[in-house]
Amino acid sequence: MDLVPSSQLPSTLENTEICITILNSSKMTEEFNGKPDSLFFTDGQRRIDFVLVYEDETKKENNKKGTNEKQRRKRQAYESNLICHGLQLEATRSVSDDKLVFVKVHAPWEVLCTYAEIMHIKLPLKPNDLKTRSAFGTLNWFTKVLRVNESVIKPEQEFFTAPFEKSRMNDFYILDRDSFFNPATRSRIVYFILSRVKYQVMNNVNKFGINRLVSSGIYKAAFPLHDCKFNYESEDPSCPSERYLLYREWAHPRSIYKKQPLDLIRKYYGEKIGIYFAWLGYYTQMLLLAAVVGVACFLYGYLNQDNCTWSKEVCDPDIGGQILMCPQCDKLCPFWRLNITCESSKKLCIFDSFGTLVFAVFMGVWVTLFLEFWKRRQAELEYEWDTVELQQEEQARPEYEAQCNHVVINEITQEEERIPFTTCGKCIRITLCASAVLFWILLIIASVIGIIVYRLSVFIVFSTTLPKNLNGTDPIQKYLTPQMATSITASIISFIIIMILNTIYEKVAIMITNFELPRTQTDYENSLTMKMFLFQFVNYYSSCFYIAFFKGKFVGYPGDPVYWLGKYRNEECDPGGCLLELTTQLTIIMGGKAIWNNIQEVLFPWVMNLIGRYQRVSGGSEKIIPRWEQDYHLQPMGKLGLFYEYLEMIIQFGFVTLFVASFPLAPLLALVNNILEIRVDAWKLTTQFRRMVPEKAQDIGAWQPIMQGIAILAVVTNAMIIAFTSDMIPRLVYYWSFSIPPYGDHSYYTMDGYINNTLSVFNITDFKNTDKENPYIGLGNYTLCRYRDFRNPPGHPQAYKRNIYYWHVIAAKLAFIIVMEHVIYSVKFFISYAIPDVSKVTKSKIKREKYLTQKLLHESHLKDLTKNMGLIAERMGEVVDNSVRPKLE
Repeated sequence: MDLVPSSQLPSTLENTEICITILNSSKMTEEFNGKPDSLFFTDGQRRIDFVLVYEDETKKENNKKGTNEKQRRKRQAYESNLICHGLQLEATRSVSDDKLVFVKVHAPWEVLCTYAEIMHIKLPLKPNDLKTRSAFGTLNWFTKVLRVNESVIKPEQEFFTAPFEKSRMNDFYILDRDSFFNPATRSRIVYFILSRVKYQVMNNVNKFGINRLVSSGIYKAAFPLHDCKFNYESEDPSCPSERYLLYREWAHPRSIYKKQPLDLIRKYYGEKIGIYFAWLGYYTQMLLLAAVVGVACFLYGYLNQDNCTWSKEVCDPDIGGQILMCPQCDKLCPFWRLNITCESSKKLCIFDSFGTLVFAVFMGVWVTLFLEFWKRRQAELEYEWDTVELQQEEQARPEYEAQCNHVVINEITQEEERIPFTTCGKCIRITLCASAVLFWILLIIASVIGIIVYRLSVFIVFSTTLPKNLNGTDPIQKYLTPQMATSITASIISFIIIMILNTIYEKVAIMITNFELPRTQTDYENSLTMKMFLFQFVNYYSSCFYIAFFKGKFVGYPGDPVYWLGKYRNEECDPGGCLLELTTQLTIIMGGKAIWNNIQEVLFPWVMNLIGRYQRVSGGSEKIIPRWEQDYHLQPMGKLGLFYEYLEMIIQFGFVTLFVASFPLAPLLALVNNILEIRVDAWKLTTQFRRMVPEKAQDIGAWQPIMQGIAILAVVTNAMIIAFTSDMIPRLVYYWSFSIPPYGDHSYYTMDGYINNTLSVFNITDFKNTDKENPYIGLGNYTLCRYRDFRNPPGHPQAYKRNIYYWHVIAAKLAFIIVMEHVIYSVKFFISYAIPDVSKVTKSKIKREKYLTQKLLHESHLKDLTKNMGLIAERMGEVVDNSVRPKLE
């Protein structure tokens, strides 16, 4: 697989001699110009664009000659092929560890120009005089405090750009060859070559690419260099010290209130990382509004909890204290007084209030506004960062190209092209991949069923051990009910299982996607994204869906309960519903996940670097260790490092939107977490990790349609939470229909008597288990107990059947869901229609820049054509003169 046609390759004779000198030299230079931050070869002229690191086989303690000799030959072949493709290499032995060898890679001007054309890299034509940054106007004095100091990080100059062509080199804005290709672009080009150069040909199978060499241990690392230390400016006055500026103005804790220097992030790390931080920052800004409204709704519920009539009835000794509740399991569970749930009913009043309904409707609109405004912001970044036509330029992955063994006729060009597999083979791969994903999703569902069985079995234990008396005054009874203890322990176990399955499935998903063999890197990431999200969706949200929509819904009644697997009796909700338990589950999973991720992101790389620093045997002080060796001892980011950052935020986005009706403080928790997340990620990238290979990206990829799907689903889930999980609809039905005649005894609308009228009655003598006895002395002469349901009392012609109240409630719930969904979906549709994805101003800028670029290239081409035509005419005139003059004479 040739990277370029032989006619396009630069002359490699001189480089081949250098290759032989490097590979045959027994002693490698240890010079770095006496400057620890030097970014150049020993000659101080050629810039280091990439660094390869390997361990010298001759200095290994357990030297396996056969294996080491094979590795050495592969490495020699690879380095020889690199130089044959125009790259220049220089090897340097480590200062602190004599076994390590650093191979510095430099791409000369000719190589950069050749591959810039192959990769369709857009480069400057002339300065752009169009305004691309919005002015702040009257708010300038206020926003100046939040913006990055422009005297420290100067704004980037804008250019008209076009895909580079060597034949039109004079058209491009080349003031200096050394600065025309910035370090990020140079690294991209070199990595493109490193990923495609062969190191072995065996049985007509090409083995190639630096990724394989690193994974097989032939090289220990491959990375571009940081430009300086993160906490000190470079001693080289020509170095811009961008890493230091990013740490000072972006990653440092004192900059937590400032806006992000997105242009510098994009310039240093590439568009792919830049678009992630742009999205995360925009998402965090939008969360501020949601958090304010959520806190307001929470305070509304908190301040009005004392006016909660049904909670007062639960806590009243003369009402809740006199209501005897039926046992919630067979034989071992006791009868219990309703007033032992007094504290939980007070907490439930905070979340199950009118403010919750308002907030759920607001969040349905908020998520649409966020997605639509983000599309506009993304379009602006595409224009400003010059990625509008990026997808047309993307190259195939080297892993894909290596498998292209089948020849087919292209339907469009009618020319032969190579593909990795036939249509039948592709269908087989897709089927196998889908089956594997389905298997793991079913495994998650099995784990959820296991958690449910745990809930059912452990509830019996808590029910028999926690209550000590029936008066509800014991502190343990007051704050730790059997339901609450079961919910907390099950949530913790669920969180642990989630994290374990996450770790395993990540590796499985990567294996499945590699087997699927997507063509481009974007296709690869989108495929992996969908697989991982489907798994994570079931993994993280299944327990919440169970509590919200299944728990307590299919329990039967005390005389005829429903059993799981014929053995475990279905668990019931508290008398106030399962909303508080759903809130507890969300708090534990969302809070636990945020704490765990931040600890993992901060402590793990910091501890690993700290251990490595202490274990390192250095021949000198830290100051004399060269830049490439300092960077080698940092942690590798990994190819999918950014993928996990996106995944973490999208899972959080799901918690904030899907179940926000049960927890209005979720946006506030997400806001606090994201403010820290931005700076933690920035600190991690600038201080603890090697510099990533800069990559282009037009948008956030498959995460955008995933968020849109979550936004649509969130309307349904929140409507169903209010209808079926909370007690809002039954209370409204009671207030408007059953508190007054003909069903009620009051002459006015009221919530008085709600608890007594909405708990069904059961005759203790109707228990199917004839050996059922009251486990506590002091029960008195009670013959009836109460349970949470809407059924006719004993003695009724249709005893224990659904009563009229139940059918009123069901009708009201269904009507509420239909009305709420249609209203919110209508508003969402109107907002989506009213807000275009690309603003009119951005469209005009894109069209004008394209026009001016084409005009510039056309004028340049016309000028060259006119000049050439003039030369031709001049020569033709000379020929005519020379032919006519002899005849005249």
